Amino acid sequence: MQSLWILVSGFFFALMGVFVKLGAAHFATAELVFYRSLTTLAVALLMLRWQGLAWRSDKPWMHCKRGLTGFVSLLLFFQAIALLPLATAMTLNYTSPIFLTLLTVLLLRESPRPLLLLALALGFGGTVLLLRPTLKPEEMLGAALGLASGFAAALAYYNVRQLVRAHEPESRVVLYFGVYATLGAGLWMLGTEWHAITWPTLWILLGMGFCGTFGQLAVTRAYGKGRAAVTAALSYGTVVFSSVLGIIIWQDQLPLTSWLAMGLIMLGGVLAVSAVPARADARVAQTND
Repeated sequence: MQSLWILVSGFFFALMGVFVKLGAAHFATAELVFYRSLTTLAVALLMLRWQGLAWRSDKPWMHCKRGLTGFVSLLLFFQAIALLPLATAMTLNYTSPIFLTLLTVLLLRESPRPLLLLALALGFGGTVLLLRPTLKPEEMLGAALGLASGFAAALAYYNVRQLVRAHEPESRVVLYFGVYATLGAGLWMLGTEWHAITWPTLWILLGMGFCGTFGQLAVTRAYGKGRAAVTAALSYGTVVFSSVLGIIIWQDQLPLTSWLAMGLIMLGGVLAVSAVPARADARVAQTND
């Protein structure tokens, strides 16, 4: 049942995507990442205090890897949302299960199973179909950023899995992500123009921050304690939620080929995780203890 937390995270991440797209008209990407991460940091600190847990960890290097990869993924993802239709940006980011499974196989130095090869072919074919000819030339940069965010997210989720299985509390994992992302975005903001917060934009930042934080807590629990195949399958609920919200709010009209491409990517992601046996996943965890 722990895998069902991914549906909760999917709903909150879809809402976060809406707020990011609204906020992109008023703030730079670095500012959005900063405010989102600062909210995450504050909530995680409160949760640690409420749970009676210390903020210190004896696994600083693991938190560093997770924090940096998560920050890079978030920065790329937010920029992709600003440049693309919401459902398209979400789908490209959710190539992460395919990348995650490929990383797992490479770390184990095993020959890929036929099912994994099929999954990679479906994911690759879906990505190509989504990028051409459905995207406009001016959207290709956003597409590249979205794909890169998917790869960075795979690295981040891999590190999340190792941290939780090393008995790190979810709230502490999220706390250190908030620390690294807030610092990274804050440094990035030094080289960009700062935009003042007004009452009309404050609710956008609060909505983005809290939805992103609740989604982060839920996804950390799902990937850390849930079954990998079930979690990957349900994670694509975010794409469905985002598609519906994009149609309702912005009247996004995606061609049939885009829907087909998103379906291929989702199927590829589910098959990719299913192609890695549970014992293989356990071996990866042991190599990081």
